[in-house]
Amino acid sequence: MTPVPPLVLVFAASDPSAGAGIQADLLTLASLGCHPLTAVTALTVQDTVGVESVHPVDSDILERQARALLEDMPVAAFKIGVLGSLENIVAVAEIVSDYPDIPLIFDPVLASGRGDEFSNEDMVSAMGELLLPQTTVLTPNSLEARRLAEQDGDEAEPGPDECARRIIQLGAQYVLLTGTHENTPQVVNTLYGEAGAVLRRDRWDRLPGSYHGSGCTLASAVAACLAGGASIEDAVRDAQDFTWRTLSKAFRPGMGQFIPDRFFWAREEDDPAAAEPPASGGQPIA
Repeated sequence: MTPVPPLVLVFAASDPSAGAGIQADLLTLASLGCHPLTAVTALTVQDTVGVESVHPVDSDILERQARALLEDMPVAAFKIGVLGSLENIVAVAEIVSDYPDIPLIFDPVLASGRGDEFSNEDMVSAMGELLLPQTTVLTPNSLEARRLAEQDGDEAEPGPDECARRIIQLGAQYVLLTGTHENTPQVVNTLYGEAGAVLRRDRWDRLPGSYHGSGCTLASAVAACLAGGASIEDAVRDAQDFTWRTLSKAFRPGMGQFIPDRFFWAREEDDPAAAEPPASGGQPIA
């Protein structure tokens, strides 16, 4: 029999543009050699410009989707994106708690690139209480990290290192905090481990344009690499490399953001060096 590729179960919302959401996860996981399984959490009305509306799936239907798959097939990793409702957060937390040995990669998408809200404060609080303690790798951007790490009494916004430390205190094992929203010449992504220790800091050329689904791509790539047997640090490094390449080959099909090309490699036969990342790509912290 043909060997079964690594199976990754994705909990995420549908994006009709296939720029972000569960479609982005499917494209990324397939491109990296995994077979994606899906539990749809919400339907959205959106395009490359922004999100018009979000329609959560009933939590019972969400649970039935996931349970049916988990009873049938051995899953190598979980990936979580937009969950759509407080009830869905509770349902997913209960499901993954039955599989504590499966790595869980959580992309806490709290708003779209345009700023359309996906999660209210009750949902953010539930994520912190129910999902972060079960998360292997959390992949927030700096805005999401600050929102997850906010505490009563903060007189100023906590810095990235403090945000990561607080999130790890909430239970996440690792935090890959991305610098896409920071005003820096390069995008600086930092992996934090136990007690907020910096494990590696990677720097990437900041590409021009605005991208729809870069965070989904990165989180799914981490899930794919872990499902394939990579260590945490190797998975994080390889996922960043893949994501940078998809962004360097992004296309603009509509009137809004660019969409990462998750199958760039299938269109590079005439120019295999076309998407080479910068030589200084990333530096692990000793």
